Amino acid sequence: MVEETRNAGTKPDQPTVITRREAMLQLLRAGGIAAAGGGVAVWLSERSARPVPVRAEQARRDHRVSANPQLPKMTVVQNGEPRALVQRALADLGGMNRFISRQDIVVIKPNIAWDRTPEQAANTNPDLVAEVVRQCWQAGAKRVIVTDVSCNEPRRCFQRSGIQAAARAEGAEVILPDPEMFREVELGGVVLKTWPVFTPFLEADKVLNLPIAKHHGLTGATLSMKNWYGILGGQRNRLHQQIHQSLVDLAGFMLPTLTIMDCYRILLRNGPTGGNLEDVALKKTVVASIDPVALDTYVAKAYWNLDPEHLPYLQMAANRGLGTTSFEDIQVRFSQLA
Repeated sequence: MVEETRNAGTKPDQPTVITRREAMLQLLRAGGIAAAGGGVAVWLSERSARPVPVRAEQARRDHRVSANPQLPKMTVVQNGEPRALVQRALADLGGMNRFISRQDIVVIKPNIAWDRTPEQAANTNPDLVAEVVRQCWQAGAKRVIVTDVSCNEPRRCFQRSGIQAAARAEGAEVILPDPEMFREVELGGVVLKTWPVFTPFLEADKVLNLPIAKHHGLTGATLSMKNWYGILGGQRNRLHQQIHQSLVDLAGFMLPTLTIMDCYRILLRNGPTGGNLEDVALKKTVVASIDPVALDTYVAKAYWNLDPEHLPYLQMAANRGLGTTSFEDIQVRFSQLA
């Protein structure tokens, strides 16, 4: 599929043809600018004792759902508030009942790493988290847990981010990291072989990844796969020495049911901690997908102009069969709420 547009200096009889990939990037970069006019959707085709080996093998579970050819693999929703954005994103993907079954134990993994307010865009938006919790209950979940292994002091992070209060208001269990709740498991990675993992992630029936799109001083951008650092204990800074391989190892271990990327506010510079409101851009967007590789590739290119060549873990993850970097080749739905 191609679309035509004209630059200001182009003669009427000389249309400039842009690819579907370029059109998709323009739509995401536009933020609040209507993509199809009047809210019309645009379809684009396609530290305990080391466990025995049996326990370690059981620790890795595949939480993914199967692709449905009648539904998009990714949805981009713009021009709305966090709760409305989540509602539309889930509806576009077939509804939360597609992902959560009755009696499921659901673990929701936002980014709650930093002692920052929502306006500083270092953590996932609390209203987005709250709406996902509500949707899980409506789908019949048995338990809904919201947790993360913070970088800064956890109590401060959970409180100041607003996530603790928002999640509890919707009835979620909010679990702060406890040194007694880590289990050393075999992750089966190239770099990550044996590592302590926070037990709620090992006991879930479904796992929903809720990262926020941010700049990162080391990798260029921190997106959905980087969010999995928040399942680990131990000295995580050691992983930065081989960060791209460690990200792929984590992505291969944590195979999420769904990824919902918070692009309501994005941290364009000085990430991942941020702090300066001048580094934050209000985009009022959510991108959700069953393919985290396509999602990360799309957001990295749209907001930071980063290709897989700049983020080697993306192509490494694709080579491992975790998704595709060719986001323009999957079925995507764009929606505008205003």
